[in-house]
Amino acid sequence: MTTSFDIRLARGSVLTGKWKRDQYRVDRLLGEGANGKVYLVEHLGRQFALKIGGDAVDLQSEINVLQSLAVQKKGAEPFLVAVDDFRHEDGREYPFYVMRYVKGSTLNEFLHREGADWFPLIGFHLLGRLAALHEAGWAFGDLKQENVMAGEFGRVELVDYGGVTAAGKSVKQFTEIYDRGYWNAGTRTAEGSYDLFSFAVLCIQLFEGKRLIQVTQTLLPQNRNTEELLKLAAGNSALKPFNGWLTKALNGGFANAREGAAAWQRLMYGPGVRMRRQKGSGWVKGLFAASMVVLAATVVWMFAEGAIPDGLW
Repeated sequence: MTTSFDIRLARGSVLTGKWKRDQYRVDRLLGEGANGKVYLVEHLGRQFALKIGGDAVDLQSEINVLQSLAVQKKGAEPFLVAVDDFRHEDGREYPFYVMRYVKGSTLNEFLHREGADWFPLIGFHLLGRLAALHEAGWAFGDLKQENVMAGEFGRVELVDYGGVTAAGKSVKQFTEIYDRGYWNAGTRTAEGSYDLFSFAVLCIQLFEGKRLIQVTQTLLPQNRNTEELLKLAAGNSALKPFNGWLTKALNGGFANAREGAAAWQRLMYGPGVRMRRQKGSGWVKGLFAASMVVLAATVVWMFAEGAIPDGLW
C-alpha cells in the first residue's frame, strides 16, 4: 500500500525525542503503510522498531492498543517502549512511537526455509495472539502474511497495528484478498470472526498462493464465495487435516478466537498432520506440555462461558 507520508529518514541520522530527549540512530526502513513508516533504529546499544507518522490521532489509536495489551500481559516484556514527537528539518513536528524489534521472517519465508511441518504450530501461536487481542477489545483487521513475523521455535508476532480497530466498529484497514466482504461472506465489522476469516485465507494463501491469485483474477465480484476458497484447500495435503476448521472459520462458525485455537490445537496432534518434531529436542516435549496447559485453561474458560458448541469434543 502506498502512503502520502513522504518524510524520509537517512541511514545514520539521529532522531531526538522532543519531550524525553532520547536519541535513536536510524539503520534502515523496515516498511511503510497508510499512516506512517517503520524504521529499524538503535538506542543504548539495542535495536528497536520506530514508527513515525503525520497524524497524531492515527498513531494514538495504535498506541492505545499496545498499551491495553501491555496491561493485559503483566510481567511480559513490553511491546511498546516509548512515545514522543520529533522536529524534522522541514520545521514540522511528527509523532512517533518505539516498539520492541521482532526478529524473524514473514510466514511464507519461514515455511519455505524451515519446512511446512512448522505450519500447525505457527497457526496455533498466531491464533493465540489474535485471541489476546480480541479479549482486550480489539480486532486486528488487516491480517496478512506481511503483518506476521515468525521466529525460532515457530513463535509469531503481529507487527503492524495500523489496522487494529475497536470491537464493533468498521474495520479501518484491510487487504482485499483476506477480507470477508471481498468474498461476499460477511460484513467488515471489527470482531473475532473477521480476523478468523482472514486467518483461514492466510492459511490457504501460504500453500495455494498462485491458484488463489488466479481465482481472484477470473471470478466476477458477484461470484466470489467461500466455496471457491475451500476448493483450493481441499487439494492440498498440508491443509487437508484442517479443512473442517477452515470451513468453520470461513463461515463464521467459531464464537471467538479462543474457541478456534482450542479446536486447532486438537487437530495439531491428530491423524494426517505433519508437525516438526526433533529427536532428542527437549523443547518439543516442553512445548507440548505447555500447550496442553493452555488447552486445559481454554476448556475451563469455555465451560464457564458456555462457549463449547455441540460436537466440538
